[in-house]
Amino acid sequence: MSADLKHIKDWIDKADHDLGSAKIIFIHIPEYFDTIAFHCQQAVEKYIKSALIFYEIEFLRSHDLIYLLDLLSQKNDIDENTFNMAIKLNGFSVQIRYPNKIIFLSKEELEYAINIAEYFRTYALQITGINDNAANNLQP
Repeated sequence: MSADLKHIKDWIDKADHDLGSAKIIFIHIPEYFDTIAFHCQQAVEKYIKSALIFYEIEFLRSHDLIYLLDLLSQKNDIDENTFNMAIKLNGFSVQIRYPNKIIFLSKEELEYAINIAEYFRTYALQITGINDNAANNLQP
């Protein structure tokens, strides 16, 4: 594996850790809404960044999913639904990690956040061509 592909895979693996963490917390401590949502947002951010690296698109250090998707749209068509999913998670980045930002999400909203992260995982794997069957097993 080339160094670039390894670097891309490292980003996907790190995103998988966030997605896996979100799933485990959802099962075992579902009242940790902010932590679950945060890990879903972080996973999507890293999946998008893996695609940006694949396309050799430089990006600023940012948690803004819309900014990252706008950059990605230079090389890849991104439909409105994909942008809308990113918008849904965009507010769950760093700001909700502080005690003055309390959120409540229903079980359905948390499941949707996890589904969005899974969508972006598939999206990143398709773009990058990385096929990691071991990482596909993210079930706790």
